[in-house]
Amino acid sequence: MSNYELWNSDELYKDISRYLMGENVDFLKHEPNLSNLTKFEQAVLNEVRKVPYGTTVTYSELADRIGSSGGARAVGRTLSKNPYPIVIPCHRVVAKTDIGGYSGGLGLKKKLLDIEQ
Repeated sequence: MSNYELWNSDELYKDISRYLMGENVDFLKHEPNLSNLTKFEQAVLNEVRKVPYGTTVTYSELADRIGSSGGARAVGRTLSKNPYPIVIPCHRVVAKTDIGGYSGGLGLKKKLLDIEQ
């Protein structure tokens, strides 16, 4: 499936709308095309997809989960390139001491996390 096909899915639009209204939506049923990314980037984004609704993990925890202990910065760089925000919920990844970064801005990250509380 191409990036274009995923983003033109009526079901995906409905799921994103439901999510933004506060509903717990399982985005695992949507298969984003990550073939243009490195194996490391694919591993990071596929692991982020497994982070449950309403929970967070740290960048270092995520790095450990994919067997890249000490790779927190590389995880952060990968998340900044996430081609499918919300579908791949990188907003659920936080720093050890604060909320961390977000390519859509910290205000949006906070709102997404608030939706899930």
